[in-house]
Amino acid sequence: MRLPNTDKAIISREKLENYLLSPVHPIGRYKAVIFRSLGYTQDDWEVLDSNLRELLGQDAKASEETAYGKKYEIRGSIIGPNGHSAAIITVWVILHGEEVARFVTAYPEE
Repeated sequence: MRLPNTDKAIISREKLENYLLSPVHPIGRYKAVIFRSLGYTQDDWEVLDSNLRELLGQDAKASEETAYGKKYEIRGSIIGPNGHSAAIITVWVILHGEEVARFVTAYPEE
């Protein structure tokens, strides 16, 4: 299944810049190591945003129902600014009463 309204999907700048790409965030710094190996820095959050949006055309798999909404995973590969690629899993949530997916996190596929 594809996520609905992917053209309106929400990816927060703060989530990318201050979490996934942050070398000092208590949790995100471990993910930042992976994204830095692909050439992303905090200044490249817009590039990462664009690369994550490219994955929205892939099939999404329902993963979990939470008190807030339903989570989905999309697996795919991204090519970073330095030309290296990695297989990642992105997590999205559609909140109860909404029809637009919000980006939750991304991590490397093992």
